[in-house]
Amino acid sequence: MRTVNFIAHNDIQLLYCGTDYFPALIAAIDGARAEVYFETYIFADDATGTLVLDALKRAAARGVLVCMITDWFGTGNRRVNAMHAELEAAGVHHRIFNPWFKRGITRTHRKICVADGEIALVGGININDDMFCDYDHNISLEAPRWDFAVQVKGPLVDAIHEEVQAQWARLGKMNLVRRIKLYRKMRVVSKELAKNPVVAGFVVRDNLRNRRTIQRAYLQALGQARKSVMLANPYFAPGHKLRRALAQAAQRGVDVVLLIGVGEFRMQDAVAHSFYPKLLAAGVKIVEYRKTQLHAKVAVVDDDWATVGSSNIDALSLFLNQEANVVIKDVAFAQSLRQHIEQGVADGIVIHQDDFKHIGRFRRIGYEAAFLVYRLVMRIFSVGKYA
Repeated sequence: MRTVNFIAHNDIQLLYCGTDYFPALIAAIDGARAEVYFETYIFADDATGTLVLDALKRAAARGVLVCMITDWFGTGNRRVNAMHAELEAAGVHHRIFNPWFKRGITRTHRKICVADGEIALVGGININDDMFCDYDHNISLEAPRWDFAVQVKGPLVDAIHEEVQAQWARLGKMNLVRRIKLYRKMRVVSKELAKNPVVAGFVVRDNLRNRRTIQRAYLQALGQARKSVMLANPYFAPGHKLRRALAQAAQRGVDVVLLIGVGEFRMQDAVAHSFYPKLLAAGVKIVEYRKTQLHAKVAVVDDDWATVGSSNIDALSLFLNQEANVVIKDVAFAQSLRQHIEQGVADGIVIHQDDFKHIGRFRRIGYEAAFLVYRLVMRIFSVGKYA
């Protein structure tokens, strides 16, 4: 089983919302001299999508090899097919992940860009306008979507670059022998890099090589927490191991704060609410964020551990989707991210144990029923892995 392979001497910059992310993304693409690998879940047909699409086409026009992957389900069948024709005509190589669920129900939920093997961007930000809801572009937001990514320079880019190259190869035509060789290559952990001082690591989740890597990174950090845990996530439906780890951290005196996005999907909110009583009883502080759409998948543990990426804390991300996170061991970075989460907490609504004492019996039953349905569906889709 793989664990986080930490690599030293990286320059990692936190990118807050599309305001930071899209200029950095376009600058990386425009600065590319040889190649760009780009992968995303949603690529919307809006002004932001046009800006990024134009940058990719400009790169191809000046002779840069541009390899782009979009998820069929996230981007939408009509959009992805229309974009495919436009990209191919412009010289951009485009592959569609899992069209019509030909590889099962898995999705690529990752958001990654690597330019020239020198600069990488990883996070939770899709290619869509910050001021519109990502699941319904007819719904405008009162404030920009709350989300994060990181820009990486340094040795860690090599690991990210290797992963996106492998993903591109896997989606192409590849015989069985070549797939086996690629699988073995991606299983290798560099012993030389593992000796370096700890700074950051790149962790991915898929259904073959790294089925529980991201969850394991969270569990390890929670198990070692001594002072504080701050976790922000929009779709909170963890399995029992993560729930237990959060509760146990709070019970041993760690200040555990969950910032949870609500208001998008009633069923999702009901599932999250089913966990509240036990977590609150264990001493976990729960804050609901309603200022705008919370889409961030971030956490800070103690003074120097942080993660930014695409993985939600739910069964789809932890047991089905392809995901990618960067784990950072750095005091300054952790402090910067902590300040953003603290502001999110200040903008949210704190949930107290007493709040649930006044909830009607039928609503409580509804929460439990929602969880039971969710667990059954996820166990079917994830072949029993969700618990």
